[in-house]
Amino acid sequence: MIAPFRNEPVLELRRSPQRDALLEALGALDSDLPLRVPVWIGDEPRMGDELTSTDPGDPERVVAVSAAATPAEVEHAVARAVEGAPAWAATPADARAGALLRAAAILRERRHRLAALAVRECAKPWAEADADVCEAIDFLEYYARGAIALEQAPPGLLQLPGERNTLAYRPRGVVAVIAPWNFPLAIPLGMAAAGLATGNTVILKPAEQAPGCALELVRALREGGVPGDAIALLPGEGEVGAALVRHRDVATVAFTGSVAVGLDILAAAARVPAGGRHLTRVVAEMGGKNCVIVDADADLDDAVPGIVRSAFDFAGQKCSAASRVLVHEAVADALITRLAGAVDVLVVGQADTFGTAVPPVIEHAAQERVERYAELGARTGRVLTARAFDVPSAGWFCPPTVACDLPGDSALLHEEIFGPVLAVERVPNVDAACDRVAELAFALTGGLYCRNPRTVDHVVQRSPVGNLYVNRPITGAMVGRQPFGGNRLSGTGSKAGGPDYLLHFVEPQVVTENTVRHGLVV
Repeated sequence: MIAPFRNEPVLELRRSPQRDALLEALGALDSDLPLRVPVWIGDEPRMGDELTSTDPGDPERVVAVSAAATPAEVEHAVARAVEGAPAWAATPADARAGALLRAAAILRERRHRLAALAVRECAKPWAEADADVCEAIDFLEYYARGAIALEQAPPGLLQLPGERNTLAYRPRGVVAVIAPWNFPLAIPLGMAAAGLATGNTVILKPAEQAPGCALELVRALREGGVPGDAIALLPGEGEVGAALVRHRDVATVAFTGSVAVGLDILAAAARVPAGGRHLTRVVAEMGGKNCVIVDADADLDDAVPGIVRSAFDFAGQKCSAASRVLVHEAVADALITRLAGAVDVLVVGQADTFGTAVPPVIEHAAQERVERYAELGARTGRVLTARAFDVPSAGWFCPPTVACDLPGDSALLHEEIFGPVLAVERVPNVDAACDRVAELAFALTGGLYCRNPRTVDHVVQRSPVGNLYVNRPITGAMVGRQPFGGNRLSGTGSKAGGPDYLLHFVEPQVVTENTVRHGLVV
């Protein structure tokens, strides 16, 4: 019997023994750098040095040196996955679940090193990095249980005398996982675990900025008991993912990333290649332009820290991060003043320093993009704060910026920035705020701060977003508690970490049998 699911508890970083354990793990990791990441197909790892990942806070520090998959290796990986699919699909769900649960136990044993790796490779501050490890464990635990439930307790069907009707879920085949860098542990492992739990074989193409984290995930899955033919690692740049998406034998693509890439994947999946025998299913999470509504009766003691945390933790590099505040004009001045003061005291610094809220962004191109938005805010509106002091000179740092009094067509109000820039605008009432949210093409997360339960009900009815948070930060969704996923251009399909996410990776099969026998088989 497997115990009921519970979320993996995060470390209590106010305790010095916990901090000391993380710093010890970081020191041990640093002595091992750079990590060597192979193209890993079956039992045939190939080392190479085509890709390099560096520390965003110290670009001279090389974290991992990785091989990059060639077109021939993409073909080989898919062929091995096709070959291994029948055996993994025939493995009972409880045995597949056992492999995932053992992998979760391995991650628990290595959690300090994994968190340290996320700190180094993606500049995730300690609390964010530890939460990334915990969410990765949660996905393994949650989907292991979900796969058993799909096999052992499928939906019941109507039965008539003389007829037996059964419904079962079958794996779709080969799953290509195309993962982002901002959650280098949880998101790739969540998508891979869903595919594996339901009996599919999986090929993981990690973000080119985080091959080291991906290697640790695949290593844990294999050590947990997932066969080599069921999980492959294909590091590389965009062309590797594009080749997987367009391959006729890839049945499902699980993607998290930008809208531009997601739309390209959806368009490619709609075209059946020569010799193709299925329609490629795409599970895509594609970002957001997330708004927080603050009504006139809101408790600003809750709203200000909640908005600041949602907008600036991890330098705003979350698809769920707050990017736009719609505040009732009656409290706008008070909120703006307090937001500016709260942002001015944020700790901008290296990710490996405890207490850092705003680390560097992932790479130089991201820094340049964020700086362009911040400059636009200063040129066309009013910048309330743009911390230019105490910002480290080395690394890809962007000071947190709050801008207001922007024109209605400003890019800061409509485009996903993916960095520490927050736009604030005044509205006459909640309905006006809802109108502006409804105009957006994105619909991932949203927030509401108010005291009136009727206002809450009204905004819930009007909000198009996939995840609406009331009187709390709009980031930090927990597996099993806040299944996560968006609507409109923010994504397709159901929510990760929710009860129906696994259905993306299976096909239902109904068998109807006439039970009125005519004669006996001897």
